[in-house]
Amino acid sequence: MLNNAIQIGSLTLKNRLVMPPMATGKTDDGFVTDDLIAYYRDRAQFSAPGLIILEHAFISPAGRANAGQLSIAADACIAGLSRLVQAIHEAGSAVIAQLNHAGASAEPETPGVNLSASAVPSPRKQEAGTPREMTAEEIHETAADFASAAKRAIAAGCEGVEIHSAHSYLLNQFYSPLTNKRTDEYGVQTMENRLRFHLEAIAAVREAVGPNVPIALRLGGADYLSGGSTEEDAVEACKMIEAAGIDLIDLSGGMCGFVRSDHPEPGYFGSMSEKVKAAVHTPVLVTGGVKTIADAEKLLADGKADLIGVGRALYRDAHWLEHA
Repeated sequence: MLNNAIQIGSLTLKNRLVMPPMATGKTDDGFVTDDLIAYYRDRAQFSAPGLIILEHAFISPAGRANAGQLSIAADACIAGLSRLVQAIHEAGSAVIAQLNHAGASAEPETPGVNLSASAVPSPRKQEAGTPREMTAEEIHETAADFASAAKRAIAAGCEGVEIHSAHSYLLNQFYSPLTNKRTDEYGVQTMENRLRFHLEAIAAVREAVGPNVPIALRLGGADYLSGGSTEEDAVEACKMIEAAGIDLIDLSGGMCGFVRSDHPEPGYFGSMSEKVKAAVHTPVLVTGGVKTIADAEKLLADGKADLIGVGRALYRDAHWLEHA
């Protein structure tokens, strides 16, 4: 099953293996380096994923997660990204860029001005301090930043883009009850309110890239923490995201990050992805703890997802496919 082709919007993938976004720190102040190109080229060439989702790229200086993060915040980034995408294409994989704003987890140029849904520190980065609650105008401006970044990704040759709302970053901070304490139209009273920023970003990106470019969304669907978002929330949210026109739902953790400490099994977000897959028609991707081909095949056979991400195993070994 892993070798079966699959359609993601207008994009046909040669197989169902995905290299998910993983930060490498191999940039030069956000710009693509030869080292970064070699890293991705080798994994496309030797492990042949149908899709590579590039590591998260910041859409504006205020949303930069750290000094080594990839940038897609200015047109000056396009040339380097084009070189990177071309190398991956030549090695045989499709590419989409992941667009992100770190919010309360950011290390912006001006310290102390982190933005978030509410004045609540990020559970995963308490040392960043207490952020400032975003105004509605800032939310609209940030949705526009996602759109501008998406246009740059397509100009660089990417087949599509992914909007990042997982691992306690900005959009995830609006989705999670642990960090969203608002009482306005972006507050936690309803799922529609919790996703309002997401839906604005999706609409802005769609307008920017046109009707035929695949748009994915990575959702930290459940926090797996007391008082946080739940797997049932993820099902409700993904129905709304699907209705907004998303072409791929990429599921991971929320405020717990990209691991579940109490679940070491392959595909440890599979309990959530299985529920979402049963509720939507959009292809579902799940990542987490997959180390072998057998792991991936079993997750597909068990109906946990439509595509399988292999993260840290590929990060460590460009020749993972041979060794797996």
